[in-house]
Amino acid sequence: MDIRHSKTIVLDQGDPEQKRDEILRYFHATFDVDEKLYETLKHDDTFYLRADRLRHPLIFYFGHTATFFINKLIIARVIDQRINPRFESMFAVGVDEMSWDDLNDSHYDWPTRQQVKEYRDKVRELVDGLIRTLPLTLPVTWENPYWVIMMGIEHERIHLETSSVLIRQLPINQVVQLPFWSICTETGEPPANQLLNVSGGKVVLGKSVTDPLYGWDNEYGLHEVEVKDFKASRQLVSNREFMGFVEAGGYRQQQWWSEEGWGWREFKQAAHPLFWISGASGWRLRCMASEIDMPWNWPVEVNYLEAKAFCNWKAAETGLPIRLPSEDEWNRLRDSCEIPDQPYWDKAPGNINLEHWSSPCPVDKFKTGDFFDVLGNVWQWTETSIYPFHGFQVHPCYDDFSTPTFDARHNLIKGGSWISTGNEATRDARYAFRRHFMQHAGFRYVESAAPIEIHQDQYESDALAAQYCDAHYGADHFWVPNFQVSCADMALAAMNGHRKGQALDLGCAVGRTAFELAKGGFELVTGLDFSARFFRLATRMCEEGYLRYALPEEGEIVSFHEISLTELGLDGVRDRVQFYQADACNLPEKFTGYDLVLAANLIDRLYSPRKFLSMIHERLNPGGLLVITSPYTWLEEYTKKEEWLGGYRAAGEPVWSLDGLKETLEPHFRMVGEPKDVPFVIRETRRKFQHTVAELTVWELK
Repeated sequence: MDIRHSKTIVLDQGDPEQKRDEILRYFHATFDVDEKLYETLKHDDTFYLRADRLRHPLIFYFGHTATFFINKLIIARVIDQRINPRFESMFAVGVDEMSWDDLNDSHYDWPTRQQVKEYRDKVRELVDGLIRTLPLTLPVTWENPYWVIMMGIEHERIHLETSSVLIRQLPINQVVQLPFWSICTETGEPPANQLLNVSGGKVVLGKSVTDPLYGWDNEYGLHEVEVKDFKASRQLVSNREFMGFVEAGGYRQQQWWSEEGWGWREFKQAAHPLFWISGASGWRLRCMASEIDMPWNWPVEVNYLEAKAFCNWKAAETGLPIRLPSEDEWNRLRDSCEIPDQPYWDKAPGNINLEHWSSPCPVDKFKTGDFFDVLGNVWQWTETSIYPFHGFQVHPCYDDFSTPTFDARHNLIKGGSWISTGNEATRDARYAFRRHFMQHAGFRYVESAAPIEIHQDQYESDALAAQYCDAHYGADHFWVPNFQVSCADMALAAMNGHRKGQALDLGCAVGRTAFELAKGGFELVTGLDFSARFFRLATRMCEEGYLRYALPEEGEIVSFHEISLTELGLDGVRDRVQFYQADACNLPEKFTGYDLVLAANLIDRLYSPRKFLSMIHERLNPGGLLVITSPYTWLEEYTKKEEWLGGYRAAGEPVWSLDGLKETLEPHFRMVGEPKDVPFVIRETRRKFQHTVAELTVWELK
């Protein structure tokens, strides 16, 4: 397999053993091309430079794509042993910058490049062994272990692209141009751009679960719309065409910019596109590892805010309704050109999939139908904020791939760039970034007076997340007191006579107990949850003070609810509460020094409760308390049977979970008082509720 020209895998047909070999070659090609990208870094020290202050140094991404395999395989229960728990915590979560001025100055004790390379080699060996030995039947679907392996491969290919953007932002003396990453040498002046007709028609988006290609969650479901006739620019906007905006003072005139865009321009003091270099000898362009004389006939690369400002200026200059295309319009243009999908093409129909150059190329090089660069060269910004299609579901092994972006702040980019490979190069790909984000992205413009549909996702609609929002912050049901408030009250009562410094709420879900503990006098409360959905909702509640959610009533009928900390008397404690995403069985070292650790309804959902219980004493201050609640609902879906604390028979006699707790905690804790019952109710629909009774125990560190 040519590692520069490899394609995503068809997962529903063929001989299983040949498919196994195909997946194996695709995996190694992905690992190889990713490591070749990092060969462009000139020195070991280069790995630790911050190319972008909103992102980690590149050493993080060098490790991240490997740890992703291990963390997802653990979640999917394909493996049960980690390779390096420290790395798999450190490299787990990247920086999702919330704004262009949200700087992250956190300190990390990064390992050496060689240590990370050795770790990558171990991951490669492990995944290689899994591909060679796991049973393989076709088709490969969401539930199949090979889907998780494909998830790791396609995730690594995403970072091939995003890391190349960071390398492009490093000082030029920190990178080296390699033959493998050779750039286009065709430069000159572009032909004049012009608007061409695109006939309207039906656009159908969304994959079915039987689709033969790997897909991310946001690609599934159904969206149908009738698109009206419009005109689109024949070419992408070139550096030369964009220069007209620069020379007209576009970066100095607020009238062309959105409020968000002008705020970004003022903060960055931008006067031209990021990769343009102004010098005494004229304009030059920064490529990934080279600086060259400005290729005026290459596409300009800008963020959405700059592209939007150009369109506003162009509309005023021409008197036409010029704007960026919507996702629907872009797909209508693509469909009208009848372009085959990857992996079904013989040769890439554009500068994409690493099949041509490791840079952009002239905007009039690749023609399909009447248009150039419908696919490839650079990504194309759209006016559409990403949203879920009807029928959207998260994948249980990656529940935060898309849901954090359904906030009307992440705009879709379409078409792919020269380095877009695998899933990124498919028709159904839907990638979105914050509007200030730099990517290998440019744009084409359209002429249309049709309004842009804004798909708002203001209400949390995931059924499980909505249930937890209601359970934490909604009304009581059947006169059963709020469980989170009850847990906090009992924990606070147990703390009588103890110092209330810091508390840790493990398995905090959407956060109510953390706020109640802060209200009860703790100086700082940290909430941790493994679920990205829950963690982000808790964070949103802390930052914004309210949540909205849609509760199922009956069938497709839902009711909409808004809850606020002010109404609950908790708004005044937000500055003493913080939330993080973390694995309770593999906690980062910084989570320590607590006077109280609360683990509410957590232990029977851990993959290794015995490991958790045997180590949690290390996180407590002397004399600190551990409060545990659980209904002891042991299921092999979450916890291997040999890890259960109780709920089974040994030598013919029943073993109860409380006995297992006592045995596991006895070396470091003594139980305080007697166990107490704590009932709770979770509402599923207006006529279906879960009534459960948890057992609460208090343990004091010896």
